[in-house]
Amino acid sequence: MAELSIVPTGPDRTFWERVGGRTTFERLVREFYRGVADDPVLHPMYPEEDLEGAIQRLTGFLEQYWGGPTTYSEERGHPRLRMRHQPYAITPDARDRWLAHMRVGVDLLVADGSLSPSDEHQLWDYLERAAHAMVNSA
Repeated sequence: MAELSIVPTGPDRTFWERVGGRTTFERLVREFYRGVADDPVLHPMYPEEDLEGAIQRLTGFLEQYWGGPTTYSEERGHPRLRMRHQPYAITPDARDRWLAHMRVGVDLLVADGSLSPSDEHQLWDYLERAAHAMVNSA
């Protein structure tokens, strides 16, 4: 007998459920990292040998933040975003590049219907605030 998966369909659904769960967030993050791979400012901040790890960590963080599984915190503890990013000089230019690559991923999700206009606005608002909060160098 097949196991049934019950996903809430009403107003109690989380953002994560509403936009398609892990698949949607992983698509966003993989598209983001495609841009980072060719970015001369951001690419050096991501160790090549751990790129898949970085993809999985960002995906896990975002899905947890938006109401999905808590795997990120179970594996890594409290996110402590500013502390984890402290070793890197995150300048306004790096922030803007991060946002530009993330925008490509968000636009992909809008284009394929994964994000409604209100979901896109909510996600983008968070990403902008988070990016601005990470700046730690002039």
